[in-house]
Amino acid sequence: MASANHPESGSLSGYGHGSRRILIVTGLSGAGKSSILRVLEDLGHEVVDNPPLNLIQALASRAGQNLAIGIDVRSRGFEASRVLEELERLRLLPDCVVQLLYATAEPEILLRRFTATRRRHPLVTSGTILPGIEQETALLAPLRANADLVIDTSDLPSPELRQLIETRFGSAHGDGLTVALMSFAYPSGLPREADMVFDARFLRNPHYDPLLQPMTGLDEAVVQYVKSDPAYPAFFGHIQSLLELVLPRFVAEGKKYATIAIGCSGGRHRSVTIVEELARILPKAMPVGPMMVLHRELARKGLAPRRWAVPPQDPSQDLSLQDRTV
Repeated sequence: MASANHPESGSLSGYGHGSRRILIVTGLSGAGKSSILRVLEDLGHEVVDNPPLNLIQALASRAGQNLAIGIDVRSRGFEASRVLEELERLRLLPDCVVQLLYATAEPEILLRRFTATRRRHPLVTSGTILPGIEQETALLAPLRANADLVIDTSDLPSPELRQLIETRFGSAHGDGLTVALMSFAYPSGLPREADMVFDARFLRNPHYDPLLQPMTGLDEAVVQYVKSDPAYPAFFGHIQSLLELVLPRFVAEGKKYATIAIGCSGGRHRSVTIVEELARILPKAMPVGPMMVLHRELARKGLAPRRWAVPPQDPSQDLSLQDRTV
């Protein structure tokens, strides 16, 4: 999903009041760059896609609001080294926070997307698409290596991509550190944006109780079953203690977004129970900014929409408005 290649101080966060944000959005064709730009436009950014590289400085200097610029191999004068040079020049502008975002996906996923949409790859005039994907990956490698944020959309549905961009770059950043508490199922893959992951699979599994199997960790009977495991109090206590140690350090380092993921076999019972308990306990135990709860597997089945356990100060971040597809 997403990973930060550089520490989230200064570059990825740390927006001062009055600072403008300039985002350079690049990445592989078919990986979601256009979708990311559309979300940023919805968030109030001025968006310019594929301008000539020699116009980037002028665009940034004249923009009166947050700016997102899409750059890829189709851009006139494209060279990865030139993009990096322009990036360094942008970072000299006063009162600007400049970030490089890179969208990627696995080659087989990109092939599937191009086949489904019947789009032409920009580096392929005829024949198979894979050589074009490989060539583009090599051309953009320096940009990926220098990106502030790499977003892998291989297994990221459009609503989750929107939620990721809105949470990281929406106006809720003025509230400080935004914490996302996520439950997930290991067979469906690790959340790639997770900063910390805890494995709850060793706890007793309600799945094997016929009465509890159809329920979720949102049901009191499941909650009591999970909490009755003799190992649960110590396990939960260690998670809470570690988060109370680490989250304030994230804030001190200027980090603006942290995802804490709890996994189990089905993402339905044990991990959901623990996430819900963390959402109840953490705001009482320590000062936190906005705190979001997302039960990934339940959300994908329409059983539990994401919600704010601690709402942001900005009401425009209401998640009920964020379930549109990209």
